[in-house]
Amino acid sequence: MSGLTYGIYAASQVAATAGPPDDPAAIDDLVGGLSGGRPFVVREYVHFLGTPADPEKARVLAPERRMRELTMPDQWYGTGNRRLDLVLCYLPAERDLDGWLAFVEQAVHRYGAVARLLQITLEPNFKLPWIDGSSPGVLDALTAGTRHARLLLDAAGHRDVRLGFSVAEPPDFLGGDEEFWAHLEALAPEDFADHVDYVGLGLYPDAFSPVPEPALAGLTEHALRQLREQSMPRAHLGPHVPIHVAENGTPTGPDRSPADQAARLDIMIRTVAAAATRHNVTHYELFGLRDADSARAEPTAQLGLTTSGYRPKPAYDVYRKLIAEGS
Repeated sequence: MSGLTYGIYAASQVAATAGPPDDPAAIDDLVGGLSGGRPFVVREYVHFLGTPADPEKARVLAPERRMRELTMPDQWYGTGNRRLDLVLCYLPAERDLDGWLAFVEQAVHRYGAVARLLQITLEPNFKLPWIDGSSPGVLDALTAGTRHARLLLDAAGHRDVRLGFSVAEPPDFLGGDEEFWAHLEALAPEDFADHVDYVGLGLYPDAFSPVPEPALAGLTEHALRQLREQSMPRAHLGPHVPIHVAENGTPTGPDRSPADQAARLDIMIRTVAAAATRHNVTHYELFGLRDADSARAEPTAQLGLTTSGYRPKPAYDVYRKLIAEGS
């Protein structure tokens, strides 16, 4: 296992699910334990909700506060060999491209000097609640937002910031995403593909629909191969454009023991690492560090390597060892 840069979502909120407040001291200790001073990516999310913003989403996602401050202080993301992967999410109730481009400009002004990776939209290929694919105008938000962000980053002297987008799992996992790839296929490369430095993959083969453990490796490999060989070429994104596994996780819960979680993560991460050279996968980011709320039974509440009280599950040590092996 070698060649991958590893990382994690270090906060705890998952869509509308949130438990106790994040503890910066615990995050610092646990992330340091995982990275061991190696290059390590930390993922964060900020949200554009349109005007007026949906009150419930605004209450939960706190976009104005997160434009001022992320989970940790700015300097934390640039020390200890850490790198900030910042996702700009598009979640307005009505199409609002002008507002979105202004939001992208605000985000670049605020975090362009802090982020090393900037992702434009979150999984715009599937219409899932609380995910960008459900938002009116998301395809134009992706393409226009990517071009706008590149111009802004370059003008501000942040040419080293890598720019990308993410997609959810392959179409056969979630019922089809033909409209999305057809839209990108119709664009000239100079209108979109030429501005894309990487494509992120949200990889959850067993998180929401349990599958037999022996099937996990095949499903993981299939997702990578589908993206590389089928989807990306349609968008004029060749083999030189790397794939980032931007999110991957599997939960604990009433029918999933901590030992099960650890074993399943081990399979998926080893499969990604083994396929990294073949599919040009350069980054792997786990979702996430701690449970959103260990008291709740749904999968989104218990995806963490630790409980919501920061008590490590077996998966924490598994991930730590895999990172050490792969470095």
